[in-house]
Amino acid sequence: MKRPLRPEEVRLWASVAATVRPAFGRALPVPPPEAADPPPPSASVRPSSPPAAARPNARPAAPDRIEPGRYRRIARAREPIDYRLDLHGYDQDRARAALHDFLSRAHEDGARAVLVITGKGVRGDGVLRRRVPEWLAEPPSRAKVAGVSLAERRHGGEGALYVALKRKTR
Repeated sequence: MKRPLRPEEVRLWASVAATVRPAFGRALPVPPPEAADPPPPSASVRPSSPPAAARPNARPAAPDRIEPGRYRRIARAREPIDYRLDLHGYDQDRARAALHDFLSRAHEDGARAVLVITGKGVRGDGVLRRRVPEWLAEPPSRAKVAGVSLAERRHGGEGALYVALKRKTR
């Protein structure tokens, strides 16, 4: 079990954190309010972390990976890739909207596997490549996605994702 930080440790960390500039698109973390003397933790009560929605700047967890057997079937074309979405040339807002619409249509049509082509970006660290898994974990798509994995080289490799969809409920 992790111990809580002592007030002097919190002050030291705040002074270090004040000297750095956050990455683009990120905000500085909000320091926790200083409590006079926190009550000792009870042995019967386990503290839990707040849900992701309650944490500031929390990103949704990435979706699960596709099961190995299903991944092999998709990669070897034994399970067909029903639809493809190419996001080359899209900005983040258009790409996000296009992805959610695409997944809704594909799921509605009964597709089981789709390919989302994000591209690799200029130096292999493209914005869409990083953000698409996060968008797949958001509420509009989360209920439809069974798993996500990088595509095999012949389907786009690191610049594409296989997205396995759940069965359509009747």
